[in-house]
Amino acid sequence: MSTLILIPARLGSTRLPKKALADIAGKPMVVRVAERAALAEAGRIVVATDSEEIRQAVEAAGFEAVMTSVEHQSGSDRIHEALQKVDPKAEAETIINVQGDLPTIEPETIRHALAPFEEPACDIATLAAEIRDDHERTNPNVVKLVGSPIGPQRLHALYFTRATAPWGEGPHYHHIGLYAYRRESLERFVSLSPSVLERREKLEQLRALENGMRIDAEIVDTVPLGVDGPDDLARAREIYGA
Repeated sequence: MSTLILIPARLGSTRLPKKALADIAGKPMVVRVAERAALAEAGRIVVATDSEEIRQAVEAAGFEAVMTSVEHQSGSDRIHEALQKVDPKAEAETIINVQGDLPTIEPETIRHALAPFEEPACDIATLAAEIRDDHERTNPNVVKLVGSPIGPQRLHALYFTRATAPWGEGPHYHHIGLYAYRRESLERFVSLSPSVLERREKLEQLRALENGMRIDAEIVDTVPLGVDGPDDLARAREIYGA
């Protein structure tokens, strides 16, 4: 399948101003993400942004960027607009949405996001990792994926929640917010209105489940570091030896 990797990156950030441009060992964070995506060798890479400053930084580093609206409320809406602009002939069959705040993500983790498409009925593919830390089981900031095993390293997602679920003995899974879409699935998803459970849990992926779309998740070993605030940025810099 022809794959397009889209990296949504907006300039506004409440907890970390101009987060996408934060310096990590001499390069902006969004460029570090693009570099990790390039190492995955999974397809063409384009940064989708609402900022001329980000576009210039990305292109100066040798990567492709496209301008998108400042009005988008979600990364999925932003990558959908970018898809129409950079692939008007609909040559890409699958799209990977790699968040622009994952500067240390392993390239193989990005590749793993495509694995669930081995199942033709899968509309959206994502990732999960088994929770080992008891604190994470009860932390509402750690989104849990509730799913049925459909292989040694794969789950069919039934629900996503900030609560501790499912109840009883057995593993809990930390949902990793990296998605791959079949092109037609992304088109359908962005056409749907926000759903009841999506609003309640504040989890966009529930919109897909509530509308009968299938999400499968590949199980990976570790959760990539997401840079949300200054402490996370400091950790990312340490990883790069800065």
